[in-house]
Amino acid sequence: MSLLSEWRELAYEKEKTKQESDYFWGNYFAIEKGIYQKLLSNPDEAVSGTVAELAEKFGCKLPIMVGFLDGINDSLKTPNPIEEMTEDTTVSLDYDKEKLYYNMVAAKADWLYGLEEWAPLITEERRKELYKQQKNSGTIRVEKKPGRNDPCPCGSGKKYKHCCGRNA
Repeated sequence: MSLLSEWRELAYEKEKTKQESDYFWGNYFAIEKGIYQKLLSNPDEAVSGTVAELAEKFGCKLPIMVGFLDGINDSLKTPNPIEEMTEDTTVSLDYDKEKLYYNMVAAKADWLYGLEEWAPLITEERRKELYKQQKNSGTIRVEKKPGRNDPCPCGSGKKYKHCCGRNA
């Protein structure tokens, strides 16, 4: 069984009670926050190593590091091979700052995109733009359909009912 499969089985175990699940995720999110604080505090440091080395470096258990790597993978400049990684697989945490922030907003992880460590990395104005951009990405806008007697949107100058609306 791959490390990623083990992580997913542990994290999404169906036999857990709500209380056990809340406890598990509460602990995970606290550890995740600590890792991100360390990463964002030293944005120029190229963090890489085996999965086991990174777990040791950040003071967490191997499955937690695998979960972290699964979460950050879409925000990396070069994604890691998370599907087939072992504890000896060398991985890199070279992240794209804006993409990471955007993905944190998408995940509704306010405890992460609200970290004060973002201030020197991305301006407040740009963070607001990224936040708004992500929130609008899920919004479906339906254009108002022209009425029968409205001018046709094709620009012919005819009424809609005598032009493109004829076959509608």
